[in-house]
Amino acid sequence: MSVVILDFGSQFTRLIARRFRELGAYSVILPGSAPLERIMQENPQGIVLSGGPSSVYDENAPKPAPGVLDLDVPVLGVCYGMQFLAQQAGGDVKRAGKREYGKADLTSYGGQLFAGIQGEFVAWMSHSDSVTALPEGYEVVAQTADTPVTAIENALTRRYGVQFHPEVVHTPKGGQLLGNFLDICGVTRDWTAEHIIDELIADVQAQVGDGRVLLAISGGVDSSTLGLLLARAVGEKLTAVFIDHGLLRLGEREQVEAALLPLGVNLVTVDARAEFMAALDGVSDPEQKRKIIGREFIRAFEREARKYGPFDFLAQGTLYPDVIESAGGEGAANIKSHHNVGGLPDDLAFKLVEPFRTLFKDEVREIARLLGLPDAVRMRHPFPGPGLAIRCLGAISEEKLDILRRVDDIFISGLREFGLYDGCSQALAILTPIQSVGVMGDERTYSFTAALRAVTTDDFMTAEWARLPYDFLATMSNRIVNQVHEINRVVYDITGKPPATIEWE
Repeated sequence: MSVVILDFGSQFTRLIARRFRELGAYSVILPGSAPLERIMQENPQGIVLSGGPSSVYDENAPKPAPGVLDLDVPVLGVCYGMQFLAQQAGGDVKRAGKREYGKADLTSYGGQLFAGIQGEFVAWMSHSDSVTALPEGYEVVAQTADTPVTAIENALTRRYGVQFHPEVVHTPKGGQLLGNFLDICGVTRDWTAEHIIDELIADVQAQVGDGRVLLAISGGVDSSTLGLLLARAVGEKLTAVFIDHGLLRLGEREQVEAALLPLGVNLVTVDARAEFMAALDGVSDPEQKRKIIGREFIRAFEREARKYGPFDFLAQGTLYPDVIESAGGEGAANIKSHHNVGGLPDDLAFKLVEPFRTLFKDEVREIARLLGLPDAVRMRHPFPGPGLAIRCLGAISEEKLDILRRVDDIFISGLREFGLYDGCSQALAILTPIQSVGVMGDERTYSFTAALRAVTTDDFMTAEWARLPYDFLATMSNRIVNQVHEINRVVYDITGKPPATIEWE
């Protein structure tokens, strides 16, 4: 028994499933066009129609398969899903006079979806089309100043729609609304992290069988947790390989080895710095850098496979935000390719094992806790596979990487020193190609500008810039320009996600 979420291309679709999991309900995401027979295999107790970038009037607008909306189960349409639900029931949808994007206050709300919710209701809007005429049997149950039809329901047929996104953190009471939908569906809330672990282990064992697994490991929480999970699932059939691609932070190789070897992980360290730097020489386009790094990772693993193999599978700690940003969801727009999603060669010699590709960072950390991973590794900030290559803007060089390593070390060490590290979800330094005039010791300088970035987030799909104290930022700026002489200007990034991404490339 589950809630089936039909994905029409929204970058927030997986967040709906995540919210349901937080509420203890099992849910499955299927393509928006999934056949009725496939949906029925999940024995659905409710169906959610996700948002998406399309208009219901587009020639190739996505829609559920025939018969889906005829099922005798509650249906919730979110954003595009609400517009499609209203149009198919005989209502009208038109281009709104004013595009509504961002936070909006509901001026009124009621009905079954809002049962028990009190006080202010802030909703996250992102739409250009709006429902302008209700279908028969429906009533308006919520409004904003700019959108007269913000939520609709037909209590008799149990069809509901919301124009906003209840699944994002910017809709603080959205979880209560989704919980009300689960109650309407009669869903039993017994889905826990323990269930997820059991399912992941069973899935890996079913996929791998008697095959041997080569694990791409970095020492971060994703790959470290994956190592523990795979060790539990396949035991000695796992070999973990750490590739030093020359794009790591200061002392990171030594930290990785010190963290994993005592835990009994069968770790092989490979020095591939020369190969990666040669392949990246003169490359400035960030997408190209990511794809080159992805290709070189695979080539390095293939070389190690010939030494320690044969291996049948390559395991990766790919998470869902990586997948959706690389257009892994049906109809989703490509934001940026991730080295472990969009950069794999067509002639890959392994079958992929990616147990975490449906999970978020916080879910992986909870799994890590249950598997016994120490907090020092479990709570470490994420570090991207392409490493400093995507934090050194433009073409990279050993000189620029050295500058960036020293800046990054000062910033991260400072966050720990001032007790601010754990309050940030991710923090990083960026070396920009901008050079500017400065003065130090009565002498003119013409040096690089470094950018500092720190964000807070629950899911890494959306993020707020961290409100670090001014005194701390001033201290970091002073330390960086005094200790890293190639830098004479420091800026702090105060852009959220969206519109920006967390990384700069």
